[in-house]
Amino acid sequence: MSEPVDVQRDLLQARVLQLYTIVAGLSIFGILVLTAYCVHLGPIIGPGVESSFGLAAGAMFLLGALLVHIVDRTYREWPLGRRVHPPSPGPVTDAAVATFLKVVVFATAAGSVAYLFWGILTT
Repeated sequence: MSEPVDVQRDLLQARVLQLYTIVAGLSIFGILVLTAYCVHLGPIIGPGVESSFGLAAGAMFLLGALLVHIVDRTYREWPLGRRVHPPSPGPVTDAAVATFLKVVVFATAAGSVAYLFWGILTT
């Protein structure tokens, strides 16, 4: 009686691996195409080159995040059983909110200072 379950499990495992391989291959191909495009752009100084480079770099990061997500989901929902049990999130406390707000204010201030400093240097 366990043989049909084993066959079904093997088919499911093969399907998951096939889907993972297809998505990973397409993502890596996309990253390679975008990298070649960035190299082809040449110097970043030029009309429209900055935005083209930024869009290509953003797409590369997005594809990299997709790869990480696919690997994570494949590992967590493996047909042979779950091997990773993420911890349950802790409660939201006032101290956690205060720390988050401190980080946001600091990051905003640092970005503003860097922007102003860069503006002074380039003029």
